[in-house]
Amino acid sequence: MTFQKEISVGPFNRGFHIITNLIINELPIMTGIVNVFIKHTSASLTINENADPSVREDFETHFNIMVPEDGEYFKHTLEGPDDMTSHIKSSLLGSSVSFPVKNGIPQIGTWQGVYLCEHRNHASKRRIVITLIGN
Repeated sequence: MTFQKEISVGPFNRGFHIITNLIINELPIMTGIVNVFIKHTSASLTINENADPSVREDFETHFNIMVPEDGEYFKHTLEGPDDMTSHIKSSLLGSSVSFPVKNGIPQIGTWQGVYLCEHRNHASKRRIVITLIGN
């Protein structure tokens, strides 16, 4: 059996935002594998520490050092200095995450959560496709 639903979330400020509950609230009571896919090239998804907010701040700081907006070597800047840098950050983290569920309950670690990683300074709503394959 397959379940699939597209949802819109946000808009979020630039940074790393836990969206675990937004995903969980959409899941039917099934057992299987969930894939969460973001339909954008300037935002990404990851699973990581969900308890201490400083983790999200450290992620943002690290990515801004690793891929600085003031780099003069970027050519793709039509939409501003965060244009190409957002695409690079998105490629580093990825556009999807997967995790197991049992009877509709995510089987992720106690301290794990799904993040929407917003890399644009001024983002709009983001579209996410949730697919659950199981029974």
